[in-house]
Order: sequence, then C-alpha cells, then structure tokens
Amino acid sequence: MTSTFAPTPASNAVAAAHAIREGVLSEVRKAVVGQDEPLELMLVGLIAGGHVLLEGVPGVAKTLMAKALARAVSADFKRIQFTPDLMPADILGTSIFDLKSQAFVLVRGPIFTDLLLADEINRAPAKTQSALLEAMQERGVSLEGRNMPLSPLFTVFATQNPVESEGTYPLPEAQLDRFLLKIDVGYPAPEEEDAILASVHRGFDSGDLARAGVGPAVTKEGVLAARAALNEVTVEPPVLSYVRKLVAATRASSRIRLGAGPRAGVHLLLASKALAALRGRGFVTPDDVRFLAGPVLRHRLLLSPDAELDGATPSDVLREVVQSVEVPR
Repeated sequence: MTSTFAPTPASNAVAAAHAIREGVLSEVRKAVVGQDEPLELMLVGLIAGGHVLLEGVPGVAKTLMAKALARAVSADFKRIQFTPDLMPADILGTSIFDLKSQAFVLVRGPIFTDLLLADEINRAPAKTQSALLEAMQERGVSLEGRNMPLSPLFTVFATQNPVESEGTYPLPEAQLDRFLLKIDVGYPAPEEEDAILASVHRGFDSGDLARAGVGPAVTKEGVLAARAALNEVTVEPPVLSYVRKLVAATRASSRIRLGAGPRAGVHLLLASKALAALRGRGFVTPDDVRFLAGPVLRHRLLLSPDAELDGATPSDVLREVVQSVEVPR
C-alpha cells in the first residue's frame, strides 16, 4: 500500500534519528544474523521511550539483540534472570549494615541502569513483577523513604517463553498494557541459520561483542535527542483519526472480549512517530500505523470464548480488525 500523503522535508533532528537507525543496525548486525524487523522494533521502543516485551522460544537471540543494542547506543546494560525465588529487593536494592561505618548503606539494585534485560519475566512471582512494572511506569524507585529517579534512557526489554508454562506466573492484562510493544521473535530463515553456524565456526562468541566488532554508533545524548525529534514529526488529522478507529475497532469486535484501552492509542501514536523519524520522514503515514498495529495492540487483547474455540490467536483476530478499518488516503 502506498500512501498519498504529501511528503514534508525532514528536519535536521529527524535526519539525525534516521542516521542513528542506520548506524545502530549496522553495528548490531555484526553480532546478530537476521531478525531485522525485531531489531527495528526494539529501536522504535527505545526512541519512543517505551518498554518492550520480547516473546520467542529459547535460542533465537533475544538476549544477544538486547546486549548488542545497548552497546551500539553507548548504554549501560544489566540483566536479571527471573526465577520463582526472586524478591523485589533483588531488583530495586536494599540497605545493608556496613561494619566499618557502623551504619546502614543503601545498595542500589540492577534496575539502576540504562537498558535492563528482564529475562523470563513470567518466572518471577507477582510481587516481584509488580515491583519492576511500577518502577517502569514511574521511572523511579522508592527505597528507605527516598525517591530516586532512574536513568533518562531507562528502558526494559523483558523476555518470555511462549511455549513453556510450568513454573511460570503469566503477566496480568493490566501489567501487559504497560509495555509499548510486544515483539514476536521467530526462527531465522535457512540461509540465516547457515550464516549463524558459519560465524560460530569462525570463532564468534556471543559473550564477547567487542571481539565481534560491535561498537558505539551513537552516544546516549544522541538517543535522547532522537526522542526529542518526535516533537517535529507531524501527524495529519486523518492519520490521528485512523489510530483512534483502529483501537476502537478492537472494542467493537465480537471476537474480542477485552479490547485495547486509551493507553494503546497513545502508544500506537508514539511508536508510529518514532518509526517515521527512524526511517527519515517528518510525517506519519497510515502504513506506519498498520505496520505497528500488531506489536502495539496484540498483547492488550483478550479473545472471546468462540474465537479461542476456533483456535484463533490475538494476531489472527487483530489482522481481521485492521482490515475492517478504512485506510485514509
């Protein structure tokens, strides 16, 4: 589909955001073979200032993508392996008694970073999940009566396994709604898997990204400037209306028991503006909105019993909904 919206010249800030996309993806591809769409979507989440849920079977490079992306944007990176015995203090931090000073010292947890990988987030109990998700929403942590802000760049990339359910605590719908995007990470194509095997045969080590040649493509200040560039991306009234109609259509569908709320519309708009800027455009097209409808909306939907009995997935039903909404020209 080709949009007929008249192009407007890209501003210097938008051009800089496009340069960031090209530079970051070029660096990440030195370590990650394939997965171009998930990588672009992860960058959309980072520039839009939202958090991202990555879903895929083990071994499809979810962790590697997050590590390589953090290195390419000069960001501090920490990883938490979620387990059933993980406590909120293990994430946020706690006070310990220092024998030398004879006083309690506040030790910050791994959440005090730029990019945080929450690995297998659905393995932690609800109390721990809630502590992380509250910090994601508030972008700050309250410890020992002190309110401490998180990094301006703070972004969570959470992963979960869509197949294994034993010993897991699925995220409630209200908490899933906090994630800007849910990205499905699939298997690589045959030629990509051949390239992965050849790379490992030549000595590639996913634990040593420096040896793989992955380096900074942009500073943290550059990423924050790209976020500011979103204010210069224009959205025509028909496209704004299209965003609203798509979200509203999920509430009207007989195959959806719980549709997307207003936050979903806000997230779809922000993600569309980020995608446009990263692709070097100073305006959002309906194609941007359609491309992002799945990643932004599918994790916010609960299907009707009839749809579930038919074996439909949220992605299947969402495609039907998107096709039912007239595209502005």
